[in-house]
Amino acid sequence: MNHEQAEEARLQFLTRIAERERRHLLATDQRLFEAPFTTERARALEDHPQEAERVDAFVARFGRLQDTLGDKLIPALLRALGERVGPALDNLDRAERFGWIPSSDDWFAVRKLRNQMVHEYIEDPTVLADALQRGHAYVPVLAQVTDSLIAITKERGWA
Repeated sequence: MNHEQAEEARLQFLTRIAERERRHLLATDQRLFEAPFTTERARALEDHPQEAERVDAFVARFGRLQDTLGDKLIPALLRALGERVGPALDNLDRAERFGWIPSSDDWFAVRKLRNQMVHEYIEDPTVLADALQRGHAYVPVLAQVTDSLIAITKERGWA
């Protein structure tokens, strides 16, 4: 397999992974946010293990999809287009210029949000509830970015 074929195979793999992660995140999001995630729900997690597992699944799937898109698929797509791949901020700025993501600043803010969901989980139910609600509000953006990146790879015949 030559380098070009290897790059194409990597894009195909990453688009399959991103699509699966998108489906899983949307399913978990739907189950967790049937009602707003309040501070009271966050406080009650210790007494409701199934709800706590849904929160864990949401946080993990949210982070995994964002990582797959930002750290793997976007750089692979840039490489396939002959663009220079650099540090994450440069790649995201380029992705924003190409219209692949709405805003590199928002992308980094959501990355911080994901870290907040993980690290504030036990300590502050108010912060957790707020972070989860903000994450929930960003799920459609992650889904749209996934769909757009997959469409680009398919249009080019790479997936």
